[in-house]
Amino acid sequence: MTSSTSLPLADPELAELLSGRLALVEERLRDAVTHADALADVASRHLVNAGGKRTRPLLTLLASELGDGSRREVLDAAIVVELTHLATLYHDDVMDSAPLRRGAPSAHEVWGNSVAILTGDLLFARASATVAGLGPEAVRIQAATFERLCLGQLHETVGPAAGEDPVAHYLQVLSDKTGSLIATSARFGAMFAGCRPSVVRTVTAYGEKVGVAFQLADDVLDLTSDGAVSGKTPGTDLRERVPTMPALLLRQRAASPEGTDEDRALVALLDGDLTSDATLAEAVAALRAHDVVGLTRQRAANLARAAVVELEPLPAGAAKDALVSFADALVDRAS
Repeated sequence: MTSSTSLPLADPELAELLSGRLALVEERLRDAVTHADALADVASRHLVNAGGKRTRPLLTLLASELGDGSRREVLDAAIVVELTHLATLYHDDVMDSAPLRRGAPSAHEVWGNSVAILTGDLLFARASATVAGLGPEAVRIQAATFERLCLGQLHETVGPAAGEDPVAHYLQVLSDKTGSLIATSARFGAMFAGCRPSVVRTVTAYGEKVGVAFQLADDVLDLTSDGAVSGKTPGTDLRERVPTMPALLLRQRAASPEGTDEDRALVALLDGDLTSDATLAEAVAALRAHDVVGLTRQRAANLARAAVVELEPLPAGAAKDALVSFADALVDRAS
């Protein structure tokens, strides 16, 4: 498939069709972030111009092929989910103090925290205006998704309660912060393509699992890829004390009877001062070499397989095959 994505599709006709529709999404997305106010305009365009995989709108378009993917509402829904995603990135980068996003300086590095947060709010407003045209049910779904996005960020920020399993807590955070919007992306695609309710439920369940698998794969990439691939400095999550699955599994191991002195020494390194690039690189290299990275990669693969199992009720065809490829491709990035 030749488009802004790297998703392999076996059906050349479907690949060509989706490439054309993704080009329309890109055009509409740029129109959607245009503002008469000069500062709002340049700040809103910042992440759109930086590019990206457009994972969520692609999934909307894929799921719509289970019905009538040519409906205007499908394209509008694809714009809604990507605007929502972009808005969360402006906010996340402020909270995580991330210096880079998609290989470019984060908005808060360019304009400061307040402008970055307000720009995210502007994009949420544009998403809301677009979803309003899709009807009350779409507005309700969008509101519920937005609530989960906020709860996921809140729970990540606060951390697990006393006595709560940190790994289980983290998986719930991923479900809310990532799985919810990817599930809604698939749901909107099938819903606005006129699919039966059973099909909509199927792709929604699939999207939730794929979303968590996607984020677990990102946890691996944060340690194993270079900045040119991931679009952000390797180890940024470690430096900013943002929980990731490899670090959580390491802590769990170090606190158990099976934990070794090496495990505990690595935990101490992660808990130390990581402000210097040399120390951060040392921590990244040490964690990258630990088997918790492989265990995280395996969790992502298991969830991707579970997502594919959700698709079993769907009829065989190019659209179903493409959804299977979508799940595989998200996890293969971390292989």
